[in-house]
Amino acid sequence: MRKAKPKKRLVLPDPKFNDTKVSKFVNHLMFDGKKNISYRIFYTALDIVGTKMKDNEKPVLEIWKQALDNITPQVEVKSRRIGGATFQVPTEIRPDRKESVSMKNMIAFARKRSGKGMAEKLAAEIMDAYNNQGGAFKRKEDMHRMAEANRAFAHFRF
Repeated sequence: MRKAKPKKRLVLPDPKFNDTKVSKFVNHLMFDGKKNISYRIFYTALDIVGTKMKDNEKPVLEIWKQALDNITPQVEVKSRRIGGATFQVPTEIRPDRKESVSMKNMIAFARKRSGKGMAEKLAAEIMDAYNNQGGAFKRKEDMHRMAEANRAFAHFRF
């Protein structure tokens, strides 16, 4: 590369839970710079999860983190062109990218859901991910299946 790598920006923790992971999630959720609306959607979704999963003794933030862990992929396939043929080469994902991919998948599948408002859709997706089901979990399983199917091309890893 000609230019130096850009410096990683420091993400400030969120006001309610004092957690940087929540801030990153809210930043992914945000549209048009409307961060207050994103925070309201996220906190409302966690409240909904808390009321629907009363029997679970875990705090809602732990439920959300567990849901994110359940939909975090470990490997992905990247296209690599070798000698005129394009191969799907399985590669491990960097830890920061793992977190980002899982957050983006959860938000994308929450947006695709049918429901009243975004907070309710996000709450439903969080509960599904916590219970190892739903669209985001299926996406993770598909990514792992693709990597397993193309394991023969792992020696082309770059």
